[in-house]
Amino acid sequence: MTAAVTVPQLTAGTWAIDPTHSTLGFTVRHLMVSKVRGRFQDFSGSITVDDSGVTAISADIDVASITTDNAQRDGHLKTADFFEVEKFPTATFRSTSVTPKGDGYVLTGDFTLHGVTKPVELTVEYNGVNAGMGNGPVAGFEATTTINRRDFGISIDMPLEGGGAVVGDKITLNLDIEAGLQA
Repeated sequence: MTAAVTVPQLTAGTWAIDPTHSTLGFTVRHLMVSKVRGRFQDFSGSITVDDSGVTAISADIDVASITTDNAQRDGHLKTADFFEVEKFPTATFRSTSVTPKGDGYVLTGDFTLHGVTKPVELTVEYNGVNAGMGNGPVAGFEATTTINRRDFGISIDMPLEGGGAVVGDKITLNLDIEAGLQA
């Protein structure tokens, strides 16, 4: 079920996510003291707003497009130890509701990663609409959420000698989205 939520200046129609001007990033704790940052380079998605304001959001992510700017680590992340991209090449998100909260929104939906689907909530900041650069209006959003990798069957244990783990369980997802209204 999606909710009827009026987002100022976000007119009815399909708004396609522009991967050239969007980022699907993440951070994860490394060695208990720092964070590794990464992103997915290949993804697509849309925001569909019907005439009554009901909004539906979907996204598909090519998991093999992961990059942390370290080829050896990226190769390891693609193996069965982590994402197992040969078996689970795509992660997906399908919204179930959008609700106002303070100055922003809460986007709830089903996130599928590593063959496991779980509900997630993203905190969304709407940055507005701009007339664009000759190809029609564009809208901007920022969204964040934290998931636990173990909830999605990514359960590799790499304990440290003094306690803790090489890779943390909590993954923070940071999305910077620009979407253009399709003609």
